[in-house]
Amino acid sequence: MKILAVSDQIVERLYSTNVRENYPDVRMIIGCGDLPYTYLEFLVTVLNIPMFYVPGNHDPRHDLDNRSRAEGGFNLDMSVAYSQGLLLAGLGGSIVYHPNSPNQYSQEQMYRRAMQLLPTIWWNQLKYGRKLDLLITHSPAYGIHDDDDPAHQGLKALNWLIRMARPRYMLHGHTIFYRQNIQPHFTTYYDTEIINIYPSRILEINP
Repeated sequence: MKILAVSDQIVERLYSTNVRENYPDVRMIIGCGDLPYTYLEFLVTVLNIPMFYVPGNHDPRHDLDNRSRAEGGFNLDMSVAYSQGLLLAGLGGSIVYHPNSPNQYSQEQMYRRAMQLLPTIWWNQLKYGRKLDLLITHSPAYGIHDDDDPAHQGLKALNWLIRMARPRYMLHGHTIFYRQNIQPHFTTYYDTEIINIYPSRILEINP
């Protein structure tokens, strides 16, 4: 199954009425954060397929009353979903670098969020025979695709969650790789293939 994953930056070739003709076999959209909700809404409207997303550190606080959400999609932050044969879970946000800003967390806060999510992931093992296929995040894990500056340090709780849940894939955004020949977009950590989506990527994943 082909998945269109997007993060952090609008891609003009996708923000086009030709996107359906250009990607006729895409079956799911994944948003890894820091994208205008109008962009995500356009993609889900034109492609007319399921969309799951998590908020980034530049996104507003999720609020159904004030329309701080992407219509037509499902905010996967702190949630687990089953769609088209795939088990998905999400943790949005980044390391805190501006106190009291939405979608920014200390290492300890993100550990607490990951611990709250884990029991539902473990329940998948009883129901489906496996815990998780896709872990969707905005931030990278600590020491994997992250950076040294305060805003782009990885979250240690994601490393822990990968070890506990053993997803087949983790998709994230948030970090830009300027040195394309040095920093890989794909890294294997335990049994999980971690992929930096920024700014978009077509993935083929077997349900």
